Amino acid sequence: MRFGFMLSEVTEGLRRNLAMVVSIILVTFISLTFVGTASLLQMQIGQMKNYWYDRAQVAIYLCTDVSPEATCPRGEAAEDVKLQVQERLDSPTLVPFIEKYYFEDHDQAFANFQEQFAGNAVAQYVKPEQLNETFWVNLYDPNQSPILTESFAGLAGVEEVKDQRSYLDQIFLILNIASLAAVSIAALMLVSSALLISTTIRLSAFSRRRELGIMRLVGASNFSIQLPFILEGVVAALIGSVLAGVTVLALIEFFVQGFLAESLPFTSFVGLSDGMLVVPLLIAVGIVLAAAASGLAIRRYLKI
Repeated sequence: MRFGFMLSEVTEGLRRNLAMVVSIILVTFISLTFVGTASLLQMQIGQMKNYWYDRAQVAIYLCTDVSPEATCPRGEAAEDVKLQVQERLDSPTLVPFIEKYYFEDHDQAFANFQEQFAGNAVAQYVKPEQLNETFWVNLYDPNQSPILTESFAGLAGVEEVKDQRSYLDQIFLILNIASLAAVSIAALMLVSSALLISTTIRLSAFSRRRELGIMRLVGASNFSIQLPFILEGVVAALIGSVLAGVTVLALIEFFVQGFLAESLPFTSFVGLSDGMLVVPLLIAVGIVLAAAASGLAIRRYLKI
């Protein structure tokens, strides 16, 4: 097949169904933008897990006068309790697992609380003695936190041993749900895009059925007849895919790095290098989707 003839056929098909082609571009663009956003969100979750899990601490909360009586029947933890906790942390059994630890008394806990809840009405009603004195422990391997839990469980004067990763798990669960929602929407949009491509190709082929009949009579192969229609769908989807890729990169540059990274400097965010991994995937998905939908449409409905 001559390249010039094939190009003219593709151009003519796109021109005749311009409104449908624009629809394909928009639907592909929106659906693949959702796919790219979901991919970036999964990358972000992975980066945040690596960043925060390595920094997560285990908190050994000591009893206060307002602690539940069931766990703290003696009330405020005495000095001997603090010494006992410190001795266990410095014991040969636990030292191999502990990178470092420090003690936070009532006044330090109160200062941190006031800073964290500055401007919140609750800060006015909290007193230093109501906040737990705490041993904050960093482990070499955060996955070994159960060792500390077992070591201090049931120790008189210790209210609770809490792994901060339990709070992080709740945050990551919400982010994963948001990611799954984006994937679900993207999947629905991709199905819509495939159906729209299929419909457009059928209409294009129907409008040129006389030309197709002549091509068959002069001995044109099935492949040479089908190829222009497949390329029509691919071209339209490719434009939508490229637009989606540009949008993803712009999202990273101006929102993630330009806003989030500056507003939240204490965590790690995805960058353009991560986006450059996603963009080829979006383009490949758009091309494969369009080629498959176009090929099935022309074979099934035109019986070529």
